[in-house]
Amino acid sequence: MRRHPFQQLDVFTDQPLQGNPLAVVLEADDLDEQRMAALANWTNLSETAFLLQPTDPRADYRVRIFTTLKELPFAGHPTLGACHAWLQSGGVAKGREIIQQCGIGLVRIRRDGELLAFTAPPLLRAGPLGPALLEQLIAALGLTDDQVLDARWVDNGAGWVALRLASREQVLAVTPDFSRILGMAVGVFAAWQAESAEGPASFEVRAFVGGDGMPEDPVTGSLNAGIARWLLEEGLAPDRYLVSQGTALGRNGRVHVQRIGEDIWVGGACVTCIEGQISL
Repeated sequence: MRRHPFQQLDVFTDQPLQGNPLAVVLEADDLDEQRMAALANWTNLSETAFLLQPTDPRADYRVRIFTTLKELPFAGHPTLGACHAWLQSGGVAKGREIIQQCGIGLVRIRRDGELLAFTAPPLLRAGPLGPALLEQLIAALGLTDDQVLDARWVDNGAGWVALRLASREQVLAVTPDFSRILGMAVGVFAAWQAESAEGPASFEVRAFVGGDGMPEDPVTGSLNAGIARWLLEEGLAPDRYLVSQGTALGRNGRVHVQRIGEDIWVGGACVTCIEGQISL
């Protein structure tokens, strides 16, 4: 066994215990895929990230991301958390932006005061859901047809589908039957107010992963990145808005979304809760 630097973070919050926890193993180049997967299953967090030396000369570091079930080519809160851990461990970017290498390629990250933000990757699958899938999801989530305003694929690597509901109250009342969405990644969201973006946040979001050790993800960067592409393309949100997520789990996560030119930036704060070593 070898000891590796280890951090456990809270992402999309500046207050410990209010966001989405992430385990990060640094200097993980000697670990094979089976060992990484075993640790991710053991932590029982929504994701565990492993920092490695980049293989692309343009990148500052490389990350591999595992859920309790599988490896992901991209995920949002591990992207921000891995970057935070890399910076905390003395990482220095080659340029003005930080460049992360992961399964989908290179991801740009920038610092904005106390926040880190990544560029929303392009969607691997977009567009409306088929009628049979939509009917399955409505039943699995305990919804009725009139509560769902629209539903689309917003898959940027994690397989997300998203349902836009009529009210925040409906989002918070969802009680999924996880046995009916095994292996699926399903998001629901609604505007806080029907006619404006005023208030503490503009949208409420929830994220469900059937069969995962963490069946409801507390705060989800990849889902919010996919939803942002939908909302901004359809003119359903302003160029800058704030998302609330984690309310149903007693968390207070906040996701900052901003469109600058052709880029959509998805960001939040990170805080280190545990720092030490792990023997693997």
